[in-house]
Amino acid sequence: MNLTGARRTMKTIVRMRYGPPGVIEVMDLDKPTPADNHVLVKVHAASLNKADLFDLHPPFVLRMVMGGGVLKPKDRSLGRDLSGKVELVGRAVTRFKPGDEVFGTGSGALSEYAVASDDRLTSKPPGVSFEDCAAAPAAGVTALQGLRKGQIKPGQKVLVDGSSGSVGTFTLQIAKSFGTEVTAVCSAPNVDNARALGADYVIDYSKEDFTRSGQTYDLIAGVNGFHSVRAIRRSLAPQGTFVLLGSSKALTGLLQVALLGRLASGSGKRIGFMGVAKIIPEDLTILAELMDSGELKPFIDKRYPLDEAAEAFQYLQSGHARGKVVVMMNPD
Repeated sequence: MNLTGARRTMKTIVRMRYGPPGVIEVMDLDKPTPADNHVLVKVHAASLNKADLFDLHPPFVLRMVMGGGVLKPKDRSLGRDLSGKVELVGRAVTRFKPGDEVFGTGSGALSEYAVASDDRLTSKPPGVSFEDCAAAPAAGVTALQGLRKGQIKPGQKVLVDGSSGSVGTFTLQIAKSFGTEVTAVCSAPNVDNARALGADYVIDYSKEDFTRSGQTYDLIAGVNGFHSVRAIRRSLAPQGTFVLLGSSKALTGLLQVALLGRLASGSGKRIGFMGVAKIIPEDLTILAELMDSGELKPFIDKRYPLDEAAEAFQYLQSGHARGKVVVMMNPD
C-alpha cells in the first residue's frame, strides 16, 4: 500500500521519564513501519490495564532486571490493548489485509497508529464496537485462561471474589457462558451492575463474609479480593478449586498459594495461580465470538480522548475504576 500523499506522522502518547501520570505527553511522531510478520493498525480505541500503570513507574530493581531502561525508558510509547483497521501488512502476513477490522494487543497502542504482531490479533466482529473490542484483550484473556486453569465445567457453582474490576467483570460473564451458577462478590455500589452482568447471586462484602457463610463452591476465582487463601479454602467444595487471577495484596496472595497449595491437595481441594496470561489468537477469537453472541459485554467505566490520556491513567491509578477505562483516538 502506497502512503504517498498521506500524512506520515501520528499523534501518540509518550513518557520521556518514569513517574506519575503527569509525565505523559502528547507528541507527533513518524508512523512506524511493520516488520515482516507485523501489521500497522490505524487505532480507533485503546484500553488501559494495571500493567500500563506499572510501565509508567516500574520499581528501580525491576528496571535493572528487565532491561527497559534504568534511568529513563528505552521505549517511550505506552499501551497494549487496541482495536482498529489494518493500514499496512508485513511481507509474511497472510491472516490480514489492509482494511480489515481487528483487535488485540500491540506496541504503543495509545497512538493513532500502532504496530502489532499478526498472532496477537483477531478479526473484530462487525456488530461489536471498536471500544468494546479494545476493552477485551488483556482482561478478557486473563479471565478466560484463569477459568480454564480452574477447570471450569457446566453446572458448577462458581464464585468470583472481586467481580467489579476490569478482570472481574470479564470473569463473571465468561463463567456464565460456561453454563455455571455464578456468585459475585463486590462492594455495595457495584451490586446492581454485577446482577446486570448476569450474576445469579451477589454478595456485598461489607455486609457478609462468604468464607464464613457455610456455603461451598466448586470453583472460586480470586480476582481482586482481600480474603486470605486459608479462609477461602473453607468455602471450597470437597473437590473444589481456587485459582488466583489477581489480588489487592498480590505478593501476599502468591505466597499463600505457594505455601498452602500442597496442603490443600491432600484433602482433594486444589489451590493454584493462573500465571501470566498469554495473548493468543485462539483465545481472542473466543472473546470475539462471545461478544458477537451477546454473552459478553465489556463494562466500560469511563472514556477519554487521546489528548486526555494522562487523566485516564490518573483515574485508573485512583483505584476507583469499575470495569475498563478506554481511550478513543477519534471520539466523534
